[in-house]
Amino acid sequence: MRGGGPSVLGIVLAGGAGKRLMPLTADRAKPAVTFGGSYRLVDFVLSNLVNGGILRICVLTQYKSHSLDRHVSTTWRMSNMLGNYVTPVPAQQRLGPRWYLGSADAILQSLNLIHDEQPDYVAVFGADHVYRMDPRQMLEQHAEHGAGVTVAGIKVPRADASGFGVITPGADGVAVERFLEKPADPPGLPGDPGRVFASMGNYVFTTKALLEALHEDAEDPQSVHDMGGSILPRLTAQGAAHVYDFDANHVPGETARDHGYWRDVGTLDAYYDAHMDLVSDRPAFSLYNRDWPIHTNPGSLPPAKIAAGGIVGESVISPGCVVRGQVTRSVLSPGVVVDTGAVVQGSVLHHNVRVGRGAIVRGAVLDKNVDVPPGATIGVNPERDRALYTVSEAGVIALGKGAQVG
Repeated sequence: MRGGGPSVLGIVLAGGAGKRLMPLTADRAKPAVTFGGSYRLVDFVLSNLVNGGILRICVLTQYKSHSLDRHVSTTWRMSNMLGNYVTPVPAQQRLGPRWYLGSADAILQSLNLIHDEQPDYVAVFGADHVYRMDPRQMLEQHAEHGAGVTVAGIKVPRADASGFGVITPGADGVAVERFLEKPADPPGLPGDPGRVFASMGNYVFTTKALLEALHEDAEDPQSVHDMGGSILPRLTAQGAAHVYDFDANHVPGETARDHGYWRDVGTLDAYYDAHMDLVSDRPAFSLYNRDWPIHTNPGSLPPAKIAAGGIVGESVISPGCVVRGQVTRSVLSPGVVVDTGAVVQGSVLHHNVRVGRGAIVRGAVLDKNVDVPPGATIGVNPERDRALYTVSEAGVIALGKGAQVG
């Protein structure tokens, strides 16, 4: 952020392995997984930062990062004339021959990025959530209250909170009284015991506070060297942590329906459900907000074509698709072909999937280059599907990149 205001460096944590999203992460990092047809998950956080005027961004990568590094390098090109950039930063092993021990260690091993930029603030955001957010509003609260760190919080049902960092706000509603990382029995909010403040994994740090906390954490042999598990509890104990209520964030062009939408898509079921949020006439999350766009590189593809006999309803159809069969409540990525007599229902098809003549695909996620032969079925015989493919707890069927259809 320039133009006379404070300088902000964006750091996107994109090094997670994403094991819970297998088989989609068998060949790529989770932030590189396709979402919403034409996008990658990392496009959402990068769009929020760039739309919000944070134009110098480092994406820290590690596991199976080739496609992620390539996507960031080829898609997110900023103006060199103005000194802006979005750059992937693979694990550098600057502190010795080891991988990142945790998200805090990832930043510790990349402190050269902060030293080079000398920013007033550092925005540390996660790379694999689906949402819109204006980071300037969070930064304004952070600067106004003089916090060492401000963490974005979203109110979620207490029953769903054990997978998140849980924030207990103080009496003023801003200071963080307690921060618990993934507690088994999370405390409810005062006056609203059925809900908690869950951490969104987005933080704004005053640079001095971040550097001090990272160095202290590095010297602690008991630490797990994680942002939520180590740094936030440390700064909370020092009285330097504040919470930013995501519900107070407003972006241009939002609707009452998609205001405050945020999804962690770290499991197959969550990933599938978030896609189903896209397809209705009044979607829970709209991809069509021109005032706060999600940016990506759509590639050089022809328009989608609905051929004679093709029927499409409540679906997202990307460029380069050809539909000759029936598609309902589904998301089709670029280059998908649905042949004559084929039926695709409630499914997510990644790039260049082909559904052959008379085939049926229901309730499935098919990764890139899967070829469903003519007459084959997926989602028709549950016992057969479980024997052949990955099936989630809720029954979502998933086939990995280029997988063979039995």
